[in-house]
Amino acid sequence: MRKRIITPEQRETSIEEPHWLNLEELAKVELSSEDVQHPIENALLPGAASGWLAAVPGEQTIRLIFIEPQRLRRIRLSFVETEIERTQEYVLRWSSDHGESFQEIVRQQWHFSPQGSTHQIEDHVVELAEVSVLELNIKPDISGGRALASLALLRLA
Repeated sequence: MRKRIITPEQRETSIEEPHWLNLEELAKVELSSEDVQHPIENALLPGAASGWLAAVPGEQTIRLIFIEPQRLRRIRLSFVETEIERTQEYVLRWSSDHGESFQEIVRQQWHFSPQGSTHQIEDHVVELAEVSVLELNIKPDISGGRALASLALLRLA
C-alpha cells in the first residue's frame, strides 16, 4: 500500500471550488412566499448575507426555471436556524420537461437546536443533463409548528 502524509495546507488546497452558475442570468424564480427584508436573491446571488425567508409559516417551494436547459453536477444548500428547535425536511427535485414531471434527487431531514446544531450545509454531487426546472420544497417543522422556512444559500455548478 502506498501512503503519503499531507500537511494542513495541502488538505485545504486539495478542495477545489466549482464554477458556480450565474443564476441571475440563467434562470427565473418562482416561490410560494417571500419576506420583503429577505428576498430570494439573498440566497441565490454571491455576496448577499441574510439569505431568503418565507413571509408565512409552513411548507414553501422555490422553483428555478432555466431559460436554457442546464447540466448540473453540484448542488450546495445551506440552512441556518439559531432561535428555535425544530426538525426540517427538504426535498430537491428536477425536471427535464419544463415541469411536466419531476424526479427526486434527495429528501432529507435535519434537527436544528439553538444549543448545538444551528447550521446545515449539504453539498450534493449529481450528474443531471438537460435540467429545465429545479425545485426545492422546504417543510420547516415536520411536527406542524409555525416555523418560517429559510434558505441561507443555494449554489449550482
